[in-house]
Parts: sequence; structure tokens; C-alpha cells
Amino acid sequence: MRRHSIVRAVPALALLAPALVALPGAPPAAAVPVPPKIPVATGTGGAVSSVDPDATRIGLAVLRSGGNAVDAAVATAAALGVTEPYSAGLGGGGYFVHHDASTGKVETIDGRETAPRGIPADAFLDPATGEPYEFTPDLVTSGVSVGTPGTLATWERALDRWGSRSLKQVLGRPAALARKGFVVDDTFRQQTKDNRERFRTFTSTKQLFLRGGRLPQVGTRFRNPDLARTYDLLRQAGPAPFYRGPIAGEIAKSVRKPPLSGRTDLPVPTGYLTKRDLRDYRVRDQAATRTGYRGLDVYGMAPSSSGGSTVGEALEILERHDLAAMDEAQALHLYLEASARAFADRTAYVGDAAYVDVPLDDLLSPTFAAERDCTIDPEQAAPKPVDPGDVTSYDGECAAGEGPEPVAVPDTENVETTHLTVVDRWGDVVSYTLTIEQTGGSGIVVPGRGFLLNNELTDFTAEPDPEDPNRIQPGKRPRSSMSPTIVLRDGKPVLAVGSPGGSTIITTVLQILVERFDLGRSIAEALAAPRASQRNTEAVTAEPAFIEAWGPQLEAFGHTLAPAGDALTSAAEIGAAAAIEIGPDGLLTAAAEPARRGGGSAGVVRRQESP
Repeated sequence: MRRHSIVRAVPALALLAPALVALPGAPPAAAVPVPPKIPVATGTGGAVSSVDPDATRIGLAVLRSGGNAVDAAVATAAALGVTEPYSAGLGGGGYFVHHDASTGKVETIDGRETAPRGIPADAFLDPATGEPYEFTPDLVTSGVSVGTPGTLATWERALDRWGSRSLKQVLGRPAALARKGFVVDDTFRQQTKDNRERFRTFTSTKQLFLRGGRLPQVGTRFRNPDLARTYDLLRQAGPAPFYRGPIAGEIAKSVRKPPLSGRTDLPVPTGYLTKRDLRDYRVRDQAATRTGYRGLDVYGMAPSSSGGSTVGEALEILERHDLAAMDEAQALHLYLEASARAFADRTAYVGDAAYVDVPLDDLLSPTFAAERDCTIDPEQAAPKPVDPGDVTSYDGECAAGEGPEPVAVPDTENVETTHLTVVDRWGDVVSYTLTIEQTGGSGIVVPGRGFLLNNELTDFTAEPDPEDPNRIQPGKRPRSSMSPTIVLRDGKPVLAVGSPGGSTIITTVLQILVERFDLGRSIAEALAAPRASQRNTEAVTAEPAFIEAWGPQLEAFGHTLAPAGDALTSAAEIGAAAAIEIGPDGLLTAAAEPARRGGGSAGVVRRQESP
């Protein structure tokens, strides 16, 4: 049910302002203070949590003016397209989970990108060698990696189903932000630096993010008038220009004939996306996954995301153990072992359910979980990778049948993405994860439009194996790990959470749930706690602080811990979560990261100190 309100008049468009750039030989512009990031806020009337203070501010402004959680979520996401352009935006996709307080229902929208209808099974193989393209930078920085974007269609569908405002109304503040600009911080500058070689490859990307050939300077204001104009067009005409009009043609041209600068030697394989792919794109309305845990109902995303099934299966396994009563090191051992089993089954069985018969009920079955739990030694880590379970024959007994052979699949999901969480005054809740995949996506800015295109198709398995549920197929959605989650107790929401982080999203959300509901930490403490991720690999990926705190104890269980870090940067972090907890008295606790990815930003409509 929509929450209708009196809508304030939309102000006239401001005059476009040029971007603030220091010209060669000119004195540097005076630094502008970076907006403060507040990681925890408590209060009432509604709340927003995201990675960015401008985006959170805009979401709160929508709530304060009478908008509901969906209105605020779309506005926040559009603002993140301005301030977090390397993680999300119009050129990507995502998953939207919504709780309606008036009906008690949790429903979802699958806005994942899709493979072009004309893509061949061997699209990721270099025709010169017959071998897969080198993942970074060849495949990532390409047209062939670009899927049909679903973000704008997700916004329109969410507003149509549950919102109280139109796309025109909610895009007003993000468009103004793009015109005015945001203050460059260390994270944005570092991400630009990490991608400088890729960005120099394309004329449009170089012009937007490397103006004058220089990195953006911390404390200057970064404006994106092209994106402001794009938002203005969408406000006036709706999604039609994007999916059926001029923007569709410009996207397809950018994929099939990328705007190369000639400044680098990157090969940039061309892609297959057409205007027809954009015209035919549709989001999916689908049921949420549901898992019972400690008297809670945990709702998440069904396939094409593997988040709901993998988090849910791990929780079903852990439900059989009283983690709160045991030594924390042993509880973490069980968390890691449950994660490994759930990831083994994810690899074996989960893909786009429109193309693959995903045994979702089996993966979330307590009986299946009991059989998987039988393979866990409470005192000793199993050698990795562990075998998948057999979803065709299980009875909960420890004499389990053999499942498929374990498959070694390279993890090509990048660590960047973004997540936001919103609660409104009526108790509606949104948990929304959106992405363009790699930091900087494909590296291709659509000329004159101000947004990057995704490289989401790299989430498919490169080798064309007909038995692989995540193989490339025309029109198919690549398997995702995005795990926007809403937790209910007795039919009432108590927590909404999600995170970026590629395949570590699953373990980040799972660990936060364990930290909060088993280990007795507050939601702020659960987000701040050091993290580790076991994805059925020989070594556990762990943050340095986790290794320092738990390394010797977990090594005694037989775990090998390896420091986190991605291929392009030195950041030794896992995830960048955003959450809101709803207390029994209605008090909202919005929590974001205190440090990861430069820290997040949490806010409430009416702030008060927590007791």
C-alpha cells in the first residue's frame, strides 16, 4: 500500500555550473570541508543508512517531507549514482527487498542486469587463442562485459508498487546534487587513481573523471552536469528515453563500439548489447527467501541472487548449535565451516532460476541442513574445498549420500557495490543493494550522459560448461552474491542489513547476523567487528584485525587465514555494510561502517540519544 502525502513544489532547475578543476599553472582552489560521516544514529520518525553523507541526507529529506521508505530509497540510490559513481548508478543493476507494514509482506524486485540476446557461449574466450581473456584488465575493461542495465527499471517498478511519489519527484534532489557537486574525499580520489589507466582508455571517461588529465583533488567539488541533465530528462519523460529512446542507442553504441581514446594499449573486447536488449528488459517481481533462525524470520533474495539461499542455508546449519553458549572461537569456527558448505552448494546448484532448475526448497530445508551439519567436526576444520551436498537424496541422517563433485570456479565478483537501508515512520522497510560490479564498472562512460556502464557479465563463468548453472546464456542473469536482508520477529521488522563486497557479501551479512543475534553485540558493534570470509577455499580471507584477534585460536582448529585485499587496490577490508535496527519501543538505530571504505553515514529523522 502506498503512503500518500502532499508533495512540495519542485523548484526550478538551477543554472548549470562548470566543474571545479584546477587548471595547469593556476593556484589550487580553496578546499571545501568534506561532510562529516556519522556511523551511528538513534531516534524516531524514520532512518537512512548508506556509505555516503550526501546520499543519506537526501534520503532523510524525502522522509521528512512526507515520503515513504521506497521514495527515500530511490532518492538515496540516485544520489549514490552521483557520489559513488564507481560502485552504482544508472548503468548497473541490483536487488530491492521491501517490507510493507500495512500487509506484513516482504517482497522483492530482481533488477539484475541480463546478457544480450546475441551473446555467444564463448564470448569470454579470446578468438586469437581460444583461451579466456585475462580477467583484469582485458575482460573487465570491455564492451563484452556489459549487461543490460536494470537500475532505472527497478526504481520505476518500486515506486509504482509501493512508493508515494513519482520518478520526477524523487530525482529532483539527486539532479541538484549532480549540478552542485559533492566534495571529493580520500576514497573517491584513491578509487580514481586505482582506475586511472582504465579510465584513460575511453574519451568520455577521461573527460569526466580525469579532467585535464589530473586526478580529482581532495576538498574540491566534483560536478557532473551530464548526469544532472540525464536525471532531468528522466524526470520529464520517465524511463522511455533510457530503454526505448536516445539513451538506449547511445548505450548500445558505447558497448559495440567503445569510445576509445587511443591513449592506452588495453585490448577492450567489444560487446553484443543492442537497442532491442534495452527495449525488452524487464525486472522480476519475485518471492523472498525465508529462513527461520532463533525465533526470527530472515528474508532475502532468491535466484538470480545466491544471497538468500546461501545465507539461509548457513543459518539453517548454525541453528543446530547454541553459539551463544560456547567459546567465541568455536562459534567462529562453526560459522566458517557452515559458510564453506553453503558455498559448495551455491556453486553446484544456483544460477538464474529462469534458466536453471534451482533446488531452492532443498537448499533451505532444515533436513538438508542437518545432513550438511553432519559433515562438520566441531573441533577440526575440514580440508577445502568440501563436496556439495546431494539435494536429490537426504533424510537428515549423518549417512549422507554423495553429491556432485566439487567444482573449482574462479571468483570473479569484484568487491565494489553499494548498499542502503531505509525505514519510514509507518514501519515500511527497504534493504537495497545495487552495483556496476568492478570499481568503475567496465570503465565506459556513456558519452554525454554522465554514468558508467557495468561489467556485470564477468559474474558468469568464463568457460562454456553446459553443466555449470552459471554459464553464459542469452538473456540470462549472472549469479550474484548480493544479499539485501530484512529480519522479522513475530511478523514485525527488527533489522535490515546488506553490504557490498562481491562474494564476501554473503559472509558479511551472515557474520553480522551471528554477531548480533548469537554473540550479543549491538548492531553498531556487529558492523564494526573484524571480519573473515570462508567461501569453500583453502584459506579463509580475513581482515588483519580478525587475524590478530582470532588467528591463533582458529589455526588451532585447522583454519588457514590469509589477509584480505583485492587485485586493484591495497584495501584489506571486507564489505561496507549499512543497517537499521528497529527496537521493541520503535527506537531506530541506524548503523554504518565506522571506518571501512572511508566510513559510512547513518541518520534519523528525529535524533535522540540511546538509553
